[in-house]
Amino acid sequence: MDYQQIVLLYGVLLVSLVVHEASHALFAYWGGDRTAYVGGQVSLNPIPHIQREPFGTVILPLLVLFMSEGTMILGYAHIPVDPLWAARFPKRAALMSAAGPLANFAICAVAFLGLKALCWAGWADAWPAGSGLLGPFVTPVDPTNDYVFAAARIASAFLTLNLLLGIFNLFPLPPLDGAGVLGGLFSRSLGAFYGYLQSQPILMLVGMVATWQLVPYVFTPVAIRVLDWI
Repeated sequence: MDYQQIVLLYGVLLVSLVVHEASHALFAYWGGDRTAYVGGQVSLNPIPHIQREPFGTVILPLLVLFMSEGTMILGYAHIPVDPLWAARFPKRAALMSAAGPLANFAICAVAFLGLKALCWAGWADAWPAGSGLLGPFVTPVDPTNDYVFAAARIASAFLTLNLLLGIFNLFPLPPLDGAGVLGGLFSRSLGAFYGYLQSQPILMLVGMVATWQLVPYVFTPVAIRVLDWI
């Protein structure tokens, strides 16, 4: 059991989920919906997000981590949204839905630049020090430099987990953010369809399973291309 890996992955996931949901909440607040703001979700403090979704932010991630011995992690969170506000301002609701995945891609970009900076500074070489999609994706020039190795390991985890979260959430099926984006932009043509899906839990479950099966076909080539740029 790699306890360092467990702590790293859980910390990265929690930070990523909090930034994702806080971005949703902030754009909802800017758009006129104060529901999440009143609930404390317009914040990078993880406590309000954990209090709202303890299973998705604590129990499920730790359970999956320990069952997989630190090789897998799953988690989720969500903010409250006023459905009347979303129906009245569909374009604002679409922007709010897009804010979460965009925040994940922003974290991914920062992590990518961090790995590139290690190479530009001459502290690391641009080839993988580890295996798999969690890296680390650069090798310290000085193998005894634990600080560079730790920085590479953390940045690598942030890069791939946030790339995965961003891509997964953009799939256009409820309750994922992609459905919120398309539903807001094309509310007249898709509103009734998404409304029907959300009223049928079994269809949403089937959609989530199908999405989980399709994600690797999008994520893997994108991740390989991003890692080639390092």
